[in-house]
Amino acid sequence: MIIDFDQLSVSDVSRHFGRRRALSRISFHAASGAILGLLGPNGAGKSTMLALLATLMRPSGGEIRYGSHTAKTSGAALRGAIGLLGHDLFLYPELTARENLTFFAGLYGAADARGAGTAALERAGLADRADDAIASFSRGMRQRVALERALIHRPRLVLLDEPFTGLDDGSAAALVARLRGLRHEGAIVILATHDLDLAEGLLDSALFLRDGRSVDTIARPGALRSTYRDVMTRAGLP
Repeated sequence: MIIDFDQLSVSDVSRHFGRRRALSRISFHAASGAILGLLGPNGAGKSTMLALLATLMRPSGGEIRYGSHTAKTSGAALRGAIGLLGHDLFLYPELTARENLTFFAGLYGAADARGAGTAALERAGLADRADDAIASFSRGMRQRVALERALIHRPRLVLLDEPFTGLDDGSAAALVARLRGLRHEGAIVILATHDLDLAEGLLDSALFLRDGRSVDTIARPGALRSTYRDVMTRAGLP
């Protein structure tokens, strides 16, 4: 059984690796139908935050709640409501695009896994390459397939770590449109990115991180590049 929720709450969450504090007392809230950006320089803690939200690791302190649920109490049922696209695309290069997506749809218990895989490729604009091996795809095409792999089970919470990496202008525009579609469908989207120009006008809110600490949270940030520069300057980052 897969649970559902329409709110994500992060309260005073910290994560330590020995003496190193990757995150220190981070708090934020995200709701269904919203895109929240995690913004900050390398080493700010963005990827660690996404790993915590994905239940791939546990907080050293604080609490993450998915509606009324926690990872500790809900386990696999909660993970079935989460989709993650990280730096590793988790695709099998020797399989075709259709075989990859059919396989993952089957893992999530789709009644018609092949049909789900075919529909996902159509959404990715890759139906004409459905029966080509992933090994023959460009980085941008693999990224598009991997995004659909992360969304194949229609997750409530979508976690994206630098999803614009390797995309050409057309693929990046398609991704922005896909993310807006997820917002319209009521997903909670958490996006970590350095591509401020592509994120411009996309975010409903932005959490700015530096050295594992929250610097600022801004609703519907405008002029994102200059806003980022101003926030980080106030935080003491050149």
